[in-house]
Amino acid sequence: MSRPSCCSSCDTSQIVPSSAAMMCLRKMRIASSRVEAVREQTTQEEASVLDLPELALECILERLPPAGLFNMAGVCRSLRERCSGDFLWERHMRRKWGGLIGESARKEWKLYVSSRKELSNLEQGNQKCLLRALSGFCPVSWVRSKFVHQATQQKSYLPSDSIMSWYLALESGKFWFPAQVYNRENGHVGFMLSCYDAELCYDSKTDTFQARYPPHGRRAAAMESRVTWDRIRAPPVNTPPHDLHITNCLQDLRPGDSIEIQWRRNKGFPYGWWYGVVGHLESCDGNTSFCRCQSSDTVVLEFDQYAQGSRWRYATIDRWNHREEGNEADGFYGGIRKLWTEKEISIWKQLWPTDVLE
Repeated sequence: MSRPSCCSSCDTSQIVPSSAAMMCLRKMRIASSRVEAVREQTTQEEASVLDLPELALECILERLPPAGLFNMAGVCRSLRERCSGDFLWERHMRRKWGGLIGESARKEWKLYVSSRKELSNLEQGNQKCLLRALSGFCPVSWVRSKFVHQATQQKSYLPSDSIMSWYLALESGKFWFPAQVYNRENGHVGFMLSCYDAELCYDSKTDTFQARYPPHGRRAAAMESRVTWDRIRAPPVNTPPHDLHITNCLQDLRPGDSIEIQWRRNKGFPYGWWYGVVGHLESCDGNTSFCRCQSSDTVVLEFDQYAQGSRWRYATIDRWNHREEGNEADGFYGGIRKLWTEKEISIWKQLWPTDVLE
């Protein structure tokens, strides 16, 4: 009796998968690949700039412009603390505002911050008084929750005395800072080659400033708009505009030296700083080999922007006992600064009028 063949005894349906099973297996593989893709994408999305090494992150933040640094500070608490650090904003402050911010502006900013803190403390005190008053009429838990929410909404994450706060206050025009403006009223013949104290407010839309000058006698404070950067400087001395500057360079003055001198129309006006040079006495022929002007008790000041014969062309002061000299007709001359650097002198020469003044 012959043995049955293997092919006849085996059920091929148990060995070869059906078309339905193959399709099911294919779908399972596609679904699995999609899951892996989602996992990979999720892993990539979870990667954060905070995962970078500390040095790399610091280098990135140092290269951000002020707007980028400000936006980065709003991402999360960790970046907020890093992006609001003084060491990052010092560079931006120095680059844009360093030439305009002097010691007087720093003092004014401290007073500004102090007044804001006092106002904030006063508001908090008023809120506490109101809280106690309302607690007699409303549930204490409801009253507290309302005030906590309001305080949270109003509280800024940025310290008011940080350099970032100062930069933003300057950039937004909220902070008026003291500085000096060359050529007051921008070309007015009466103020050529002068520099006057003012309070300035920045306008970022026009990249210019609004200047508010101190009152002149009984006149109200004068305003000037669209003052350009090249007409502004930080005050070189801390003397207020109505005070006499104490001169400490009289013994060093010699013919040819460039100077700035305070001048005002009358005692009710603030001083402005005017450019001039030290000249020779009438008894001196101007020969440097025989000039003795430096040893004289009298110092001659020349204002060459005025024509020969003009009453504004010359002025004389006492080298050893100079305070304020002048009269109501010609004005009053006050303290003197000697200009030691070519940079200061060149700025004045760039402002020199095209026509000689009478």
